[in-house]
Amino acid sequence: MLILAHRGYHATAAENTLEAFEAAIMAGVNGIETDVRMSRDGVPVLVHDRVMATGQAVSDLAHREIEGVLGHKIPTLDEALAHFPDILWNVELKTPHHLSTVFGVLEKYQAPHRIIVSSFRHDLIATCASSLKLDCGLLVAHRPQTLDSLLTGFDCDGNARINHLVWDYNVLDQALLAQAAVTGFRNFVYGPITRAEHEECRQLSVDGVITDYPLLMQGL
Repeated sequence: MLILAHRGYHATAAENTLEAFEAAIMAGVNGIETDVRMSRDGVPVLVHDRVMATGQAVSDLAHREIEGVLGHKIPTLDEALAHFPDILWNVELKTPHHLSTVFGVLEKYQAPHRIIVSSFRHDLIATCASSLKLDCGLLVAHRPQTLDSLLTGFDCDGNARINHLVWDYNVLDQALLAQAAVTGFRNFVYGPITRAEHEECRQLSVDGVITDYPLLMQGL
């Protein structure tokens, strides 16, 4: 089971920073999950929240203005991928704005890097799968009635790049996980908190866990 640090390991460093990513690697994770938004000046920045604590939207601020609000450096997608070429990356697309700019960065690194692109915006994943040579995943925060209902509209047989399902821990269902695995998907889970929840993910034979607590996985 792969362990991915959610926004890096941010116990001692601000999330989605080079320092948090470095700390995650030092903690022994297999990969890093991060979030991409577009700044006002058209830069793909690694920021999770849509709106800052000041009430300003990320998309209304230039890259340097975002750093001024947060009080620390915010890496661009390009900077992060260049800085850590040997780790597995799970890049979550947060917005459809300037998608071609984000795709341009991902295309630059798709050959030498290991990258999974995921999103709650499943339309963006369909576009990504047809535009780039990268593994793609659907983020899932609900328990669908059937796996087929979740995949309606996707030609997953015709486009094998859509090959990951990233489930919210709260909606885990053993039958769906098993069916997805048999169908050829890799199952990832985000959001476990306790050691017991992380152990449950291992018992369910999921392929990867995206966690804020990577040290809990030691010894599992």
